[in-house]
Amino acid sequence: MTGGTRDPGLQPERTRLAWRRTTLSFTVVALLAVRQVLRAGLGAAGTVALALGLLAWLGFLRVAHRRVGGMGAAEPAPLVVRHALAAAVCTVVLAVCAAVMLF
Repeated sequence: MTGGTRDPGLQPERTRLAWRRTTLSFTVVALLAVRQVLRAGLGAAGTVALALGLLAWLGFLRVAHRRVGGMGAAEPAPLVVRHALAAAVCTVVLAVCAAVMLF
């Protein structure tokens, strides 16, 4: 690698696949949360936690879709700090919602 040019290699493909795996995992967790609320009938707190979890899931899907779409370029742009922060916040929100539904 010379002159600041980037050798794309397989790194963008691995990154794209990692985002897809993470999105799939996030979707499974969201579906399990829906199942938990429907089966256990957790009341108002569970319903609010479920709604926030689903909003976090939708937010994460948006960030992941943008990132996967951006990885298709010959020279993908680096991950924007705002998008990285949004993905992290969505993950934390889903974890908090899961804790509310369990306890």
